[in-house]
Parts: sequence; structure tokens; C-alpha cells
Amino acid sequence: MKSLTSTRFAILGAALVAISYGLARFAFGLFVPQIRDALELTPYAIGIIGALPLISFLLSTVVAPFITDHLGARNTAVLSGLFGVVGLGLISQASGALMLGSGVFACGICTGLMMPALSAAMQAMVRRSLHGRVSSVMNAGTSIGVIVAVPTVLFMVGAWRLAYLSFAICTAIGVIAAWWFLPSVSRIVPSNAAPPPPLPELPWSRLVRLSLFSFVMGFVSSAYWIFAPDLVVTLGGLPPASTGWLWLAVGIAGLGGAVVADLADRNNPPITHALMLMMLAASLALLAASPAQTPLAAFSALVFGLAYMSLTGLYLMTGIRLLPGRLSVGPVLPFMAVSLGQATGSPVVGGLVNAFGYATAFSMFAALGILVAILSPFYPGHIEQADEDAEAEEDTGLQAAYDQQLQNEEGEPLEDPEEPQESQESQEQEAPAEASADTASEEGPAEHARQSAR
Repeated sequence: MKSLTSTRFAILGAALVAISYGLARFAFGLFVPQIRDALELTPYAIGIIGALPLISFLLSTVVAPFITDHLGARNTAVLSGLFGVVGLGLISQASGALMLGSGVFACGICTGLMMPALSAAMQAMVRRSLHGRVSSVMNAGTSIGVIVAVPTVLFMVGAWRLAYLSFAICTAIGVIAAWWFLPSVSRIVPSNAAPPPPLPELPWSRLVRLSLFSFVMGFVSSAYWIFAPDLVVTLGGLPPASTGWLWLAVGIAGLGGAVVADLADRNNPPITHALMLMMLAASLALLAASPAQTPLAAFSALVFGLAYMSLTGLYLMTGIRLLPGRLSVGPVLPFMAVSLGQATGSPVVGGLVNAFGYATAFSMFAALGILVAILSPFYPGHIEQADEDAEAEEDTGLQAAYDQQLQNEEGEPLEDPEEPQESQESQEQEAPAEASADTASEEGPAEHARQSAR
């Protein structure tokens, strides 16, 4: 294994997320018009197939912590990449619904395993004070992957098989990079970290509300992710290549989602949740109302990308805050709920398209999004403290959520070990041996992981 700085690890993580999320999962909707025509599939069949990677994502996410603990971060990431190579390869050679479904199912496993592997590697290689920044860069990989998929549609019209074959090659390169750079260690928990609260003491009411809001957002967003390109081609009469501009707009706007989510946590999460969910619903309604006008369709994609990535970032922070000490559950619980909603919504919107058409189906999903946005005052915001002060109110944002992820026995955030200060020079000179031993023992989990990996 080659040692990485925090910056290089963040870049590698973003690249692997771009492959596993952007290319293996969210790029599918971009090619639906071409795949549907080539394999003669109905909208309902596309809806069923579009749900398969979400189902496999859920299943693999459930077992990912156990796989990561037994195989380590490196082997789990490699396994994830291999599923991606197989899945993308099957899609490129698909001759019918069965082979296509098998390919997208394998891609869902790739997506479900990658983030837990990267999270374990981050615990080992990156100081806790940088987890928020590194996580933001890695999460941006989803938008980057979506953007990377766009040229294949713009300049390779009708060549979706070649496009997916090129995705498989990119994933194979990612497998090699994961094997070369990621550590083989499992998730590291410092010995002085307090154990997580017992199950009866968890804020179950808040967790249930977070899961329900995440589920509904996933349900509503499934219409756009799976059927938006097909809508502008079928209902709007636009050429298949024009769908690339939709995904380009989604990817570019999605890059700002992390910033909006961070600002939301610093202000009022329920109000921001209502605004973003209203924007997501408006993007569906706008696309259904003007599918033949490329500028308006691209604008709806901008709105959708910003709203979707902002909401997922907000859910991530809330999940981490509500489940301190549970490194394997807090970050993934809301994403499991989102994926369950997408897996449920995909066949539903396909059935509605078959029965009523694209415009009516998208309008129904938009109306549901608006209805749930009205209920956003029930969204679980910050955890109320008995003694709130100005300093506590400033403790917001993604890094603050990661700071609270591990706590000491007094319930305070676990701090990164620090090197001895210059003021301790005299003490260190009096006891050089003890000071050296203390420094070696306080190098922190990142350095310890690097030494173990070597």
C-alpha cells in the first residue's frame, strides 16, 4: 500500500464514488431511451429494472459493515469494484431484460459496498478533524460521475453498449487504484472512545421521522432519476443526445449541494428541508410541463440536482448526529431509506406512465413532494440541549457532526491527539523516555493504521 495524504485520499475517494455511484448507479437513467428502444422494453419493465440496483444496494449496505470488518477496507473496495466491472460489462452486452437486470443488480452491490469501505479507510488514514472536509469531497464524486457520463451521450449517440464498456474499463482502473492505495485495516475506533448509547436510549422518534422523510424523498426523486431522459425524448420529441444536457445540469448543480446542506445545518434544518423538497417537486412539474424546450428542461435538471444533493447531505448530517458512536449505521441509515424509497417508487412511476402517461405521472409525484414539504416542521433538527449557549449553537455543519460521532466518557467530542507543545519542553527534557513513549502512543489512529498496513 502507498501512503496517502488527506488531500490525495479525498481525491481517490471521490474518483471511486464517481465510478460506483455516478457511473454504476445514476447513469442508467441517462441511457434509458436508447436501451428501451434497443431491447423493446415497456416503461413498467424499465421501472422494475430501475428498482433492482436500489434493492441490491440496500442488501449490500446491510452486510457491508460485517464484510468491511472481516475483509478490511482495501479488499471490500476491490470487491465492490469487481461487482461494478461485472455489472457494467453485463449491461454493455445485454440482449434482454434478464441480462440487463442482472447487470444493474450487480452495479447496486458495487454502490452499497464502496462507501463503507471508504469510510473505514478514512477512519484509518485521515485525522478526525478533517473528516468533514474529506467526506464532502468524496460525496461530490457522485456529481462528478454523472458529469463524466454526459459526453458518451452527446458524442456517442446510439452507442450505449460502447459507453457501458468504457465505464467497465474505468471501474477496472479504479479496482487497481483501490488495491494499491487503500489500507487493509478494518474500521478503527480509538480505545478511549465511549461506547455508543444502548438501543433503548436512542432517539427513536427522531430516527423514525428522519427515515420517513428520507424514504419519501427517494420515492419522489425516483421519477427523475429513471424516467426524466425518457420523458423529454418520448413526450417532448427531443433527440436522445439532448438528454446529456439534463445530466450535465444535474451534476453541475449537485456540486453545490454539500454547501447548501452545510448552510442548512447552520440555520434551520426543517425550513431548508421544506425549501429543498419543494424545489425537487417543482423540477418534476417543470419538466412535465415543458419537455420540448431544452433550456427549461435543463433548468429543471439544475433545480433537481441542487435539491437532491442538498437533501442527501442534510440527511447525512442528521443521521450522524442522531447515532453517535455508531460509525457503521449513522451515515448510511438515511441513504438506506432513500434507496428503499427509490426502489419502491421506480416501478410505481413506471406503472403510472403506462396507465396515464408521463405528464400525469410526474405531476402526481410532484404533488406528493409538495405535500410532504408542508410537513417539514416535523423534520428532526438539532438535538435540544438542556443548557444551550452560543458556542453550542455554532457547533454546526458536517465537520461538527463528525466531531460528535465519537465521544469520551464525559460525553464530549473525542479530540485528535496533539503533539507536545513547546511549553512542555522542560518536562520533556526531564523525562525524555516517558515523553517519547507518550508521543508514540498518541500518534493517533491514522498513523497507527499506516504503520500496521506497511
